[in-house]
Amino acid sequence: MARFAMVIDTKKCVGCMDCVVACKAENKVPEGFNRDWITTEARGKFPTVQMEIRTERCNHCGNPPCVHCCPTGASHVHDLGGVVLVYHDLCIGCKACLASCPYDARFIHPEGYADKCTFCIHRVEKGQDPACVSVCPTHCMYFGDLEDVHSMVSRLLAERKWYAIAPEAGTDPQLFYLV
Repeated sequence: MARFAMVIDTKKCVGCMDCVVACKAENKVPEGFNRDWITTEARGKFPTVQMEIRTERCNHCGNPPCVHCCPTGASHVHDLGGVVLVYHDLCIGCKACLASCPYDARFIHPEGYADKCTFCIHRVEKGQDPACVSVCPTHCMYFGDLEDVHSMVSRLLAERKWYAIAPEAGTDPQLFYLV
């Protein structure tokens, strides 16, 4: 069974926001909201300061608290690749999933339901990459099946140093950052 993941090479990301724009266009994300965003973080003290630029989104957790706390079953794990999704027609907009997400990756759509990154599952089902991956000018984003040891995401994680955000939350995040 497939387990989809995304790997971001923080040494290549320049913060251009093409991924954010592609996501908004592909998924018709309303003005003022985002399913993904750019974060910059400076570490260290002068003269050894390092800056990291990274694109963030839903981590499509293997142990998703948003799914476990949803009172209606609107938040669920898709059969294909373990992608965490929301049935918009079942969502009552209670915000329990927003409160439970350690990645602050959800928002309430103006139409009243929780919304978030879907890894563009509608594209993946057609054999395409998520919109954000397909437009990245520096090719810093990789998407694939972790269960396939020959996939680019599996190879990169085996070959390079990496980290996930907030692994201590116990969510089993499927978004990884190469350093």
